[in-house]
Amino acid sequence: MSRLLDTFNQPAKKILNVYCTAGYPKLDSTLEVMKSLQDNGANIIELGMPYSDPLADGPVIQQSGSIALANGMTIAKLFEQLKDFRNPLFPQDAAQGDGGGISIPVILMGYMNPVLQYGFEKFCADAAVVGIDGLILPDLPEYEFETEYGAIIKKYGLDFIFLVTPETSEERIKKLDSLSTGFLYAVSSSSTTGSDIKTANPEEYLLKLRNLKLKNPVLVGFGISNKQSFDAVCQLADGGIIGSAYIKALENSMDVNAATKSFLSSILG
Repeated sequence: MSRLLDTFNQPAKKILNVYCTAGYPKLDSTLEVMKSLQDNGANIIELGMPYSDPLADGPVIQQSGSIALANGMTIAKLFEQLKDFRNPLFPQDAAQGDGGGISIPVILMGYMNPVLQYGFEKFCADAAVVGIDGLILPDLPEYEFETEYGAIIKKYGLDFIFLVTPETSEERIKKLDSLSTGFLYAVSSSSTTGSDIKTANPEEYLLKLRNLKLKNPVLVGFGISNKQSFDAVCQLADGGIIGSAYIKALENSMDVNAATKSFLSSILG
């Protein structure tokens, strides 16, 4: 069973997927941020690969990506950082005998241009080798996925998550659900990350998704920033995705773990 399936098969659990930007706030922050997320209650980590033209990202995540790029983050550097992330990350973890590495699912989120420059099959192979569970590539079209890239993704045992929006037709939702594995990413509104979910009135949309009896669990993203909005989407879906609000929490912090603990306790407490 994959890590994602195992996560969603846990009974009566609100799934919290937290987005972080690789190489932010510092180039060598990636593993520290991931470990802090796991230790403080995140169920899934969505690890963003910074890109200079992130179409779906709002200003907060764009800024974190710009900083990460300026720090020197690249896909090659990221895989170098991740090569042992399933193993003990810090000496005290090994001493405690708790495995110490990241055991929860980790998904890479990014855009096709840098992945194609790296080499699509090489990217999937390297992701699988280090222990990545799945991919979110919002600008990979359905047709190209079906005819070219999906087979490569499957070859390396990676899940692939498509996004749907309130404007996506029922027919297309069902099609994207059939192509997705792991979960379906329900964008709460036709906007960028960080937009206020209260302006989107997603209840009818999420009820529609639930009534379609999709094969995949549904996680809701865009505009979830606090306990109220997280709890609200968990009433109608399998969980929520938080990105911009967490990036903001890290922005001025001198202590990654303290900032992460404070932020996640405000969501989950």
